[in-house]
Amino acid sequence: QPSPEDTVSILRGLKPRYEIHHGVRIRDEALLAAAKLSHRYIPDRFLPDKAIDLVDEACAKLKNELSSKPVILDEIDRQVIQLEMERLSLQSDYDKTAEGTRENMESGQRLAKINNKLAQLLAQQEDLTTKWQAERGGVGKISELKEQIVDVDLQIEQAERDFDLNTAAELKYSVLPKLKEELEAIEKASAEVGQDVDGGKMLRDEVTADDIAAVIAVATGIPPERMVETERERLLTMEDKLRERVKGQDEAIEVVTEAIQRSRAGLNDPSKPIGSLIFLGPTGVGKTELCKALSEFMFD
Repeated sequence: QPSPEDTVSILRGLKPRYEIHHGVRIRDEALLAAAKLSHRYIPDRFLPDKAIDLVDEACAKLKNELSSKPVILDEIDRQVIQLEMERLSLQSDYDKTAEGTRENMESGQRLAKINNKLAQLLAQQEDLTTKWQAERGGVGKISELKEQIVDVDLQIEQAERDFDLNTAAELKYSVLPKLKEELEAIEKASAEVGQDVDGGKMLRDEVTADDIAAVIAVATGIPPERMVETERERLLTMEDKLRERVKGQDEAIEVVTEAIQRSRAGLNDPSKPIGSLIFLGPTGVGKTELCKALSEFMFD
């Protein structure tokens, strides 16, 4: 099977096809994560198939999210329905009570508050719906332009094979640059919008390393944040993590940690083991527990 590095190259070659098929964008960090994490956490399958499947599943999941209504808009819709029901109930009570009575005045005050709150929510609902639909249109336009670019590339190849140089030149130097320029402008405008909902994007159309980790987490039960944690961060916290599990063996933990860090830094002989260690001592001092903690830290 290919190495994780070779798998990344394969994924980069497949990236445009998956972006067009799913209508999403794929960050390079997602491809790196797919190769690295599948190699580490899915031992019963082979590269590049398992990495490709991860990217495909993450893209499909994000595509489903894009077709669904944003959470904040869905919450507002629910609040509007709830307030509408309360308003109808209060309006009925208000109409049944005599004007000027205490019950009538209380119902009127509560009705006024609900109408005011409802008006605010309806205005917010309209603004967010307009924004959501506009962003969906932008995502769709990006996908459409990418499909057109691929189609034009195929037309150029066909024209060159047929020696139709006029058509090939027009497509290559006129049509294709315009499409790429339009795509670049739309992607730039989308990237400039903030990632938060308040004044920013409501939709996320990029597959990231976190999406890849989330797919693996479903299958393995390993928290996604553990998987996307960098090797440097893991090594820097290794000694502290082991000391949390094994008490009173600081010297042994320090020796083990230094051996692992030297290996990961490339300072040891690659033809030799990471470390050859012998733990000595009576029962109950932490020999087995340190081995368990080390294996969980290294391979979980």
